[in-house]
Amino acid sequence: MNVAAILAQKGRDVITIPPHTTLTEAAHVLAEHRIGAVVVAGRDADVAGVFSERDLARAVSRDGPAVLDQPVSSVMSRALVTASSTTHIDTLMELMTERRVRHIIIMDDGRMSGFVSIGDVVKRKIESAEAEAGALKAYIETA
Repeated sequence: MNVAAILAQKGRDVITIPPHTTLTEAAHVLAEHRIGAVVVAGRDADVAGVFSERDLARAVSRDGPAVLDQPVSSVMSRALVTASSTTHIDTLMELMTERRVRHIIIMDDGRMSGFVSIGDVVKRKIESAEAEAGALKAYIETA
């Protein structure tokens, strides 16, 4: 299974916010969409970074509640971790583990084509394992 299969199920829509969005506004976006991270993109949809709940928690812990009025660009993760639609799910899991990230931007032909979380990956791995177990059980029952 590759990233394209994950995106086919979950969709390719990506929630984005501009870099000048305050941390408070970004927190509302995360809560409204029930997501753990959002892509920070400039005017031309150029990806500038990723802002996550972890970034928010670290900023508040370090600087106190006054940080909530600052723009996400001041605390977002700028070291982008990307993969493509053809990336195998196991490779994606390794990348997430090695880079210690929970979200990966999917880029195809130089453009963002999706956003995948560790939850998306785990869900698909479980579905795959359950399907395989079901197939093995059916095979054993008919043997």
